[in-house]
Amino acid sequence: MTAPGETSAKLLLFGATGDLSRRMLLPSLYALHADGLVPDALQIIGTARSEMSDEEFRQMARDALEEYLPDDRKDADALASFPDRLSYQALDASTIEGFDVLAEKVGDTSGGLSIFLSTAPFLFEPTIKGLKSAGLAGDNVRIGLEKPLGNDLASSREINDAVAAVFPEDRIFRIDHYLGKETVQNLMALRFANMLFEPVWNAAHIEHVQITISETVGLEGRAGFYDDTGALRDMVQNHMLQLLALTAMEPPSDFDSTAIRDEKVKVLRALRPLQPDQSVRGQYGDGAVGGQSVGSYAQDLEDSSKTETFVALKAHVDNWRWQGVPFYLRTGKRLTERRSEIVVQFRCVPHNIFAQRGGQLQANTLVIRLQPEEYVRLLVMAKEPGLDGEKVTLREVPLDLSLSQAFAGKRRRIAYERLLLDLIEGDQTLFVRRDEVEAQWQWIDAIRAGWAESGEAPKSYPAGSWGPSAAIALTERDGVSWNE
Repeated sequence: MTAPGETSAKLLLFGATGDLSRRMLLPSLYALHADGLVPDALQIIGTARSEMSDEEFRQMARDALEEYLPDDRKDADALASFPDRLSYQALDASTIEGFDVLAEKVGDTSGGLSIFLSTAPFLFEPTIKGLKSAGLAGDNVRIGLEKPLGNDLASSREINDAVAAVFPEDRIFRIDHYLGKETVQNLMALRFANMLFEPVWNAAHIEHVQITISETVGLEGRAGFYDDTGALRDMVQNHMLQLLALTAMEPPSDFDSTAIRDEKVKVLRALRPLQPDQSVRGQYGDGAVGGQSVGSYAQDLEDSSKTETFVALKAHVDNWRWQGVPFYLRTGKRLTERRSEIVVQFRCVPHNIFAQRGGQLQANTLVIRLQPEEYVRLLVMAKEPGLDGEKVTLREVPLDLSLSQAFAGKRRRIAYERLLLDLIEGDQTLFVRRDEVEAQWQWIDAIRAGWAESGEAPKSYPAGSWGPSAAIALTERDGVSWNE
């Protein structure tokens, strides 16, 4: 039996011919192979609906690596040897018959099997039943689940019930790829490894927090999925609420999966239900992004729609640490720039001793940028040089920690490298537990119910802007401006 924490000898990759596999999974597995981070004996079996031989799958993998790997990662020896790990078996997951053939292809699983399951929501239940019937769900098998895991609390519970009927929670790895990002993991190091921050990480010293995930792209071939989903469920329900939970959680007792996820779920359960005036929905219209004219969402979709492509929210965490501190969240497509960041705005010092000499104070700001650059920036007040004794001029200056420069000798990893390695090795720390998912959906479903009750359509905003003007008003009526 392969227990949690033991390395699997085999990896079964569902959706192995799809876009996620070609862009992210195969390049990530190649990188782990090239750096000797997975056992030499690890076998990778791909499966999807397409009929394909082992050699055709290996050639598809070679083509994907040629297209998507950065040039500095292309090592001739590793590129030549990596396909030797690969084999393939076609499968129609909607019928149970094909799973026996898949099990034959996988072969002996006594050394442990990890499964990466990326499939349409309606296929989760038949896939899990098929795996069980074919003997691919034993005590030495763990399963990684790629989103979407339902589109509301009820459908999420249905999927989780189907998985839980076959796999116990300690062998279920729910994936949120944001948790694999180095900068997101650095948020915990910043808070819990530095005495400088944790004593002031509370309502007495922090005025508000902003979390932004902005995209410049439109639908990018995801029209059907996105129009059924919208920005709230696509981005807020998972990535943004996970970032909020990591920012707001209490210090865990240990750096392990149980302690960390216990603290995150407490935050998610403490989220106050939103009032009608605490959310803004938007949908992009015609505009320009990066100097190029782009059409509206309706043009991209080739249909009219009430689906939101932008959301701004004012959230509160009702506990002692965060009482009265607003968390402003915003995300959207076709915005001014691509950016993911957390901004922690501290309160002003209680008394300005420089006021008599003209010194103007600004509160300190901590900016944690996740992408496209990765850095931590603390904005502090400093005195401008000068000999005028009657006047003191204060200016905000940045203290920068560029992670790419500070760790220039270290290879930068994409999120799926971390997550696939943790799945193979059985470490659940960066994966999402069922009670977290359900707490997230409960909060999101209440917001959607409020929108449905109001019947209000999303507000239009020009592509290339920062969203509808109502999103600006959401913060400015509290005397706050978005970090732009």
